[in-house]
Amino acid sequence: MQLPRRDRGDELLTPGEMTDIRRRLRAIADQHDLTSVIACAFDHRTRMLPFIFADLRMVPAGVRAIGSAMAESGFTNTRIVLQQWNRHFSPARMRLDGRVPDLFMVSSMGLHLGPCMQMIREAHTIAPDDRPLIIAGGPQCMYQPWDVFSDDPQRPGADVAVTGEAYVLLSLMEILLAHRGRGESMRTAFQRAREQGALDATPGLMYGHGNRPGVAEELVDTGIQRLVGNLDELPSPVAGYAMLESPSRSRELGAAPLPASRIRKLSPIASIVMTLGCKFACPYCPIPDYNQRQYRMKSGERIARDMAELNDAYGLRYFFGADDNFFNDADRTMGIVDTITRTQHHGKSLGRTIRWHTEVTVHDTLKMREHLPAIRESGCRALWLGVEDLTGSFVNKGQGADKTTVAFNLLRDAGICPMPMMMHHDAQPLITRGSDYGLLNQVRLLRRAGAASLQVLMLTPSAGSKLYEGTFENGGVYDSVGGRPVEPHMYDGNYVIASRSDQPWRKQLNLLASYAYFYNPLQMLRLIIGRRTKTRSKSAYMQIFGMLGLAHTIRRTIGWAWRLRFGKIQRLPGPPTCDIPIRAADGGAPGHAPTPLPQKLQITINAGKKPVTADSVQ
Repeated sequence: MQLPRRDRGDELLTPGEMTDIRRRLRAIADQHDLTSVIACAFDHRTRMLPFIFADLRMVPAGVRAIGSAMAESGFTNTRIVLQQWNRHFSPARMRLDGRVPDLFMVSSMGLHLGPCMQMIREAHTIAPDDRPLIIAGGPQCMYQPWDVFSDDPQRPGADVAVTGEAYVLLSLMEILLAHRGRGESMRTAFQRAREQGALDATPGLMYGHGNRPGVAEELVDTGIQRLVGNLDELPSPVAGYAMLESPSRSRELGAAPLPASRIRKLSPIASIVMTLGCKFACPYCPIPDYNQRQYRMKSGERIARDMAELNDAYGLRYFFGADDNFFNDADRTMGIVDTITRTQHHGKSLGRTIRWHTEVTVHDTLKMREHLPAIRESGCRALWLGVEDLTGSFVNKGQGADKTTVAFNLLRDAGICPMPMMMHHDAQPLITRGSDYGLLNQVRLLRRAGAASLQVLMLTPSAGSKLYEGTFENGGVYDSVGGRPVEPHMYDGNYVIASRSDQPWRKQLNLLASYAYFYNPLQMLRLIIGRRTKTRSKSAYMQIFGMLGLAHTIRRTIGWAWRLRFGKIQRLPGPPTCDIPIRAADGGAPGHAPTPLPQKLQITINAGKKPVTADSVQ
């Protein structure tokens, strides 16, 4: 499932193309008067640690970016519906200005595939003459787009999937509008463009051929997208917020979008793209291959402008950088930090007005040690660090116990909260004597080093990663446990759904034990009465949310532990497949398709320990 790389030198779009395509679309937008609805699929069964509470308080960047791209292309009659806020929304009943929208776009992560497909199927119940063109996108389609299609007339799928970013969608729009006749539907224009092969030269699409709407007899993959290299070309995030549907229990759309005055209350945290890409190549992570081994970024001036404009428009003060590794390049990082600090906003430094947070690595944090006070001065108050395994025995990114402790102390002394992200795997016990290999041993070390929060997830196969196929091939992934099938929402790392352990229920309880060891009243009391530090109040605050989140997590996963203990486990025979034939538009191998099973992936354990294969890790 790893995404293949484009030819070297052909990974990126021509500079300025993202800006140019919006200009070209604006020039013709008035001729078409399009309406569109963008839905963000969300399965509420995923609401537990470590993302609970934040999942409803931060508008996802993806759908908001698509909305902004539509607005800056001249298609302002667009509404963004979040299933987080509108869980009863029914596409069959959606109307904008009394009209069925011309386009219905659904964005989904793999975890939320169930609600995504339900919305697509509901959209198919609209009368054929009125039915909008159904476009699927988001992370699910970037790695496994065939899942949004169907060969079953009773369960129809999407018309087309966007397997890339906003530029690919705008390219699709440009092609369809060139083929659209006066008064024709976008679905008719799509069918004509498809039959004429007009979509095939646009990398980043997958579409189906068939005689019945929503039923694909063959899938065509146009290849791997070209990426926007200069992120300054992305549209402003301000317009996307203006398209949000108000939270409601209604199945229909409201007469008007969410008022600007309510955005700060409902979504006080704003996700913002600053940099994309990572220099590490962890076997469980698809990010480097997705980014074609490129490191992309916005300029400091553009980031400061986005923050200032969102603050002025909606009063937003808290930002989370959607970065893969913000400290990836020290010079670029400090260029961004220095610009935010020196930018004046309403007579004072922008860094005093806003607060921002993002993701980094231990290795790069140590390299940035002398810059941490300046980073805090720019408004940074918390950094999420991919610690994974303190011993480095699974993946070594320079995050050993001593280095991690030093990095956390440096952050805490600078007034930046360290927020570690951990992984639990089959080879790791709950407790060890004389070493830091045990899960609770590592949690204890992180707590003493000043961690303000904790994320512990079970290592689960991630589409697009090196470990993905091997985990299925080795019989490590469950199909059902105790008669309950493993559903897409259970691939979030909170459920043990991939393990070779003879006692997988212990792994499930280990996750709960680690959270309970970190989030508890005694730990909160220690923080309140302990030594005063710059991060103490934030850490105590996080304890409250952690304990509340743990209650939800126990409620949702304890039954699964019971099934793992007493139920019969059925394993999948191999990785996901597609029953619909897939071909590449250019006649070569499709870039998005199930691949032949590779040899067993072996990861060498450091520190003198024996090799661990996917059999034992998963």
